[in-house]
Amino acid sequence: MATETVPRVELPGGEMTAWSDRDRGHSAGGDPLAVLATRLVPAGARVLLAGPHHPTFVQRLAYAEVTCLLRALPDADALTGLGVRVVVGGVDGIDTDPGYDVVVAAAGLDPVESVEGTPLGWSAVLDRLVAALRPGGTLLLGVANPFGLSRLVDATPWYAGRDDARWAVAGVLDTDRPANPDQLLARLTAVGLRPQGTLAAYPDPVTPTALLSTGASTARPTSGLFDAVLHTAYADRAAPPDTPLLQDPARLAVDALHAGLCAALAPGWLVVAHRPTTVDTEPAPAPAEADPAPVDADPGSPGAAAADVGSGRVVLPVVLVEGPGPDIGVAEVYEGADGWRWRVAAPLGRSRTPDPAGGERSGFHRDPAALTGPVAEGRLLRTVLLDATLRRDLRELRRLLTGYADWLAALAVGDRVTGAPAVAGVTNVVVSPDGGYAVLDPSRRSTDPVPTDLVLARTLRGHAADLLTGGYAHPWTSTVDEFGLTVVLAGLAGRDLDRSRVADAVALEATVTAALRGPAPAGRVESTAGPTATPTGGSVEPSGPPGPTGTPGPTGATVVPEDFQQLREAWRRQGEELTRLRALVAWTQDILDHRERALRRAETKLGLLSGSLSYRVGRLAITPLRLARRGAGAAKRQVRTAVRQHRANRERS
Repeated sequence: MATETVPRVELPGGEMTAWSDRDRGHSAGGDPLAVLATRLVPAGARVLLAGPHHPTFVQRLAYAEVTCLLRALPDADALTGLGVRVVVGGVDGIDTDPGYDVVVAAAGLDPVESVEGTPLGWSAVLDRLVAALRPGGTLLLGVANPFGLSRLVDATPWYAGRDDARWAVAGVLDTDRPANPDQLLARLTAVGLRPQGTLAAYPDPVTPTALLSTGASTARPTSGLFDAVLHTAYADRAAPPDTPLLQDPARLAVDALHAGLCAALAPGWLVVAHRPTTVDTEPAPAPAEADPAPVDADPGSPGAAAADVGSGRVVLPVVLVEGPGPDIGVAEVYEGADGWRWRVAAPLGRSRTPDPAGGERSGFHRDPAALTGPVAEGRLLRTVLLDATLRRDLRELRRLLTGYADWLAALAVGDRVTGAPAVAGVTNVVVSPDGGYAVLDPSRRSTDPVPTDLVLARTLRGHAADLLTGGYAHPWTSTVDEFGLTVVLAGLAGRDLDRSRVADAVALEATVTAALRGPAPAGRVESTAGPTATPTGGSVEPSGPPGPTGTPGPTGATVVPEDFQQLREAWRRQGEELTRLRALVAWTQDILDHRERALRRAETKLGLLSGSLSYRVGRLAITPLRLARRGAGAAKRQVRTAVRQHRANRERS
C-alpha cells in the first residue's frame, strides 16, 4: 500500500461542498464486494473507483494504482491518508488517456454525477466511464433494481420521497436507465462492452452481504444453498428502527427464488463486463474445468489471483456470502470439476484462523477449514417442513421429522452428538431427493458432545418459533404456545419431550448463538441457528408470558414483528384469542347465572316450605324429640362419668 501523500484534484463547478453520500448510506462496500473486486484488480493495475466507496473497501484495493472519483468534498476528506488519488467533481474530470485497467462503480451511476454540474443522465455517465476504460479493461458496475425487493417491502413509496437525496427519483418509467438484467446487458453491449456475468446483490444493492449468480439461481430455484443464503442475508441485516416494512423480505425473497425470480427481484445487480481489444473479435474461450485459486489473504501479494484484465476471461463465483461471527470473512461457493464446492475467501485484512477466545470455551465454534468440500445437494429442511405444514400433510411431516430424528440417532455415539450435526437445525440441513439428510454449512461445529434429545428439542423449538412468529397457519390449535408446539412436533418424530427439556433447548440456543454469531444486534432475536437463522424482523420487549403476538426467544425476550404484514397477522391472532376469551367468559357467566337461578329457586322453595302448616306441625312434633334426644345424651354422659369415677376409686383402694 502506498503511504505517500497524493494530491487531491478538485474540479471547479462540480464538487458538492455540503453533501456526503457516505453519511446517507450510499457508499459501496462490504466483504463480498471486496472479494469480488480483488478478483478483478491485479497488482499494479490502474483502477478508477467512480462514485462513493467505503474507505475500508478503498484500502483493500490500495495495492493497485487507485483513483477515486467523488462528487462530495466530505467523502474526499474521509479518504485522506489512504495513498489514493482523489478527483472531486463530475465525470468530466476522468482521465481517459491512457485509460484505466479496471473501472469500479459499485454504488451505481447516480452518485457519480454531481448536481452542481451539467446534468447528463445514466446513459451519458456510462458512456464517459466506458471511454475511460482502456481496450482489454474490465468494468464492475452496480445497478439498483427499480422493482426489487427493497422497494416492494418499503412502507414509503419510492415516488413519495421529498428529502434532499431525492432530487432525481428513478423508477421503471425512466427509460434512460435499465430496469431488468436483460436491459442492463443490452445497454452494456450497445456501448461496446462484452458482459461476462451478473450477480444478484442481497439484501442491499450498495452494501450487499450476499452475492448470488443470476444464472445458477434461475436454473436451480429449489437449491437449499440459495434458500439458506437468502435467509442469512436478511437475518443479518441491521435495519434502522425507523424504517418499517410492509412484509418479511426473507419470506418474499425465498418465494421469489422458488418462482425463478431471484435475479429479477434482487435489490440490485453487479455486472462484470469486458471491453474487447481491436483484435478480440471472437467470444472469449470458456475457462478450463479447474478449481480457481482462492484469493490470497497475504498483504504481501494482493491481487495475485485476480483475473487477467486483458484476456476477457472472468470466473465468477456461484455464491459469495459474508460469514457471521469473527472467524470467517466470506464463504464462497464455486463451480468445481465435480460440482459446487465450499471455500473460504477472506478479504485483505481478515484472518482465516478461528478465534478460540469465545466459542472454544463454550464448546461451539466455527472451523473455516471445514468449508473445503462439496456443497450438500437437496432442499432446505425448513422449507419442506413449512410446505408440509401449510398443506396440513401430517403424514409428510411425520416422515420428515422421523427421518431427521433417526438421522441424529444414527450419528450419535452413546446417545450424544458432536460436530456439525450437533448445532445444525432445520435451517442448516438439506434433504436430498433420495430422502437422505446432510449438513449444508459444516463450519459450525460443537467440540463437546450434546445429548441427542437436546439437539432434537433445539431444532424443533426453532421450527416452532418460526411457525408462531411468522404467522404460519398450522394444523394444531391456535392456543398452543411455543413449548407445547415443540412437544407436538417431537411426538410426530416419534420422540417424547417434556417442557423442561424444551427450556434446556432454549438455554442451549442462547449459548450457541452467542458463540457462533456473537451478541445479536439490537432489534433482532435469533430463533434458529445455522447459515439461515430466521429473522424475526422485530424489536424485543422484556421477558414475560408468551402471548398470541409473540414467542419467547432464546434469551427469554418476546419477539414483536416489525413489518406491517406480520403486525396485521399478530393483530388477527390477537383478535382470535380475544374472541376465544370472550366466549370463555360468556360460557362461565352462563354457568354462574344458571347456578344463581337454581340457588334462588331453592331459597324460594325453602321460604315457602317454612311458612306452611305442615312445616309448623312437623316442627311441633320434632321439638319434643330433639329435647328428649338432648336429655338422653346428657344422661349418657353422666352415667359414663360415674362409671369412670367408680373404677378409679376401686383402683385406689
